[in-house]
Amino acid sequence: MDELEIDAVDDVELDDPVLVEGLPGVGHVGKLAVDHLLEELEGESTLVRRVYSQEFPPQVSVEDGVAELTCAEIYAVSVADGRDLLLLTGDHQAQTNAGHYVLTSAFLDIAEEFGASEAYALGGVPTGELIEEYAVVGAVNDESLREALEDAGVEFREDEPAGGIIGVSGLLLGLGERRGFEASCLMGETSGYLVDPKSARAVLEVLEDLLGFELDYETLDERADEMEEVMGKIQEMEQQQQQQQMPTDDDLRYIG
Repeated sequence: MDELEIDAVDDVELDDPVLVEGLPGVGHVGKLAVDHLLEELEGESTLVRRVYSQEFPPQVSVEDGVAELTCAEIYAVSVADGRDLLLLTGDHQAQTNAGHYVLTSAFLDIAEEFGASEAYALGGVPTGELIEEYAVVGAVNDESLREALEDAGVEFREDEPAGGIIGVSGLLLGLGERRGFEASCLMGETSGYLVDPKSARAVLEVLEDLLGFELDYETLDERADEMEEVMGKIQEMEQQQQQQQMPTDDDLRYIG
């Protein structure tokens, strides 16, 4: 296998499409968001490209006993009441710095093939604490893109995210700018501890506003409820451990 191989699975005609990336990252926010888009738009989506690379981990995915080499996938979606979409998803990002550049360049090449010149990278920004109200933080590769995002409720914060944006999400903005793409990154606040469906919903609601489509969130909300149960059990276990470690009255008598 070559370092990079792209399988042309299908070709479709799209009207002014926009690339939407959702690969694994903090809280799996971007991946959850794009996977939910694919689930809700299943009848309207077509797998058009598979991207294989030696930069992905050396493994296969297994479903019902059938193995398939790790890859990234791009789906084309014709949206009746909004912009057509190219949805980029996968289970892994590159393992090296150079690999991120190679793969992002390939994704932009494919987007150009289908006539896209605009991209949205979806991801999470960690807060290190549990969240009640989920904000979406933005970054753009051109100042002219800020106003539309701010009108959709996206916040732009000085020096955030700290350390910049790593991986494909960041390079879609940086390499995209050099290739004439208008690119934005939508980052849902997340604790960073667990998979975060609520943060994914916050990001998707902004994307709905920007691109003019509507989604149902029942399945994503069910996942959010499941994660809240998990978090509740973790907090309960932590409280029990803290109580077990607290000294009793008998323990205190022997402290000199």
